[in-house]
Amino acid sequence: MGRAALLLFLLIVPLFVGCHHREEPGAPAVEGKILFDRIAVVPFQQIAPEEAAGSAVHCPLCGVIFTGTRSPGAPEKVLEKLFLEQMDKAKPKFTLVSGERVDGIFRRVSAASLKTPLRQVLRDVGNELEVEGIVIGHVYRFRERKGVSYTVEQPASVTFDLHLLRVSDGVIVWRGQFDKTQSSLMENVLQIGSFFREKGRWVTAEELAGEGMEQVLQTFPGLP
Repeated sequence: MGRAALLLFLLIVPLFVGCHHREEPGAPAVEGKILFDRIAVVPFQQIAPEEAAGSAVHCPLCGVIFTGTRSPGAPEKVLEKLFLEQMDKAKPKFTLVSGERVDGIFRRVSAASLKTPLRQVLRDVGNELEVEGIVIGHVYRFRERKGVSYTVEQPASVTFDLHLLRVSDGVIVWRGQFDKTQSSLMENVLQIGSFFREKGRWVTAEELAGEGMEQVLQTFPGLP
């Protein structure tokens, strides 16, 4: 960033009291320190509105409402991959169970229990896998940028959340949420940290989701 831009930033920061987007880190565990030995990761899901243009959608576990859009491709798989990559980097203190066996059990239990609440489905899956915790993620918006890294018609926009559920009683012991539409430094000077992390360029939806995943997992129970 040049001297002129830096000077402008220092002059106008005090005039701003809010943010252009909502970006929340993971909430701390609801009952203090939560320690699990085995945690399973079930297939992440895309929660899409009925209309392609976008409308309100709600989390099937906690009921929080988001503005969602129907995204092409499989953004839920992208988000799940980012989650597993971050976990691998973090070297967790617990054993993470994922893969085809978990996917197969989740799909079988879900198909056999169409009228069963998701929370109970997750508990049934966890009991069959003999794990103490279950992680599931939901993608509500995964809008790709229109343009290239140095100029865009429309920036990337991503909204997702993660839940860690205790199998024994179905309590959600941790929740993380990320909701961001990238903006330029001049549009939102309070996001100077994001500006430098993104190297002053317009990122893709996957890059934005990766940034969000890293932030959200900072409070995930059992990570160093």
